[in-house]
Amino acid sequence: MARRKRILASDSSAEDDVNLTPMLDVVFILLIFFIVTAQFIKEPGVDISRTDVENAERQNPLGILIAIDEESDIYIDKEVVTLQEVGFRIRELREDNPKGRLVVQADEDSDAGVLISLMEIIYNEDGLTAVPVSVEKE
Repeated sequence: MARRKRILASDSSAEDDVNLTPMLDVVFILLIFFIVTAQFIKEPGVDISRTDVENAERQNPLGILIAIDEESDIYIDKEVVTLQEVGFRIRELREDNPKGRLVVQADEDSDAGVLISLMEIIYNEDGLTAVPVSVEKE
């Protein structure tokens, strides 16, 4: 009789353990969901000293970020590109993110001619008549 109670007691202790496998599955699924749906912050790949203005309007969310550094080099996705390549790169990025906003970050010491040429290319490729330029808000 005592032996039978021990056997029954050992069976019930095995059933009392909590199975964590389904909970871990749910946690991993949630983790994957948030990683896939998160919007990552776009960085120009170069340190830009932006111009200070009073009438700055916040642009969200960013889709395509184009930067011009103090030496008037153009950066897209942390890579230096020439003016001739910019149109192709915009079309390429538009295929991945058709609704993302295009924003230009121009260093205050960069050449204005490069910025104007870049805006003309953006107008020809993307149809934007008013290109948002990222600035520092006072």
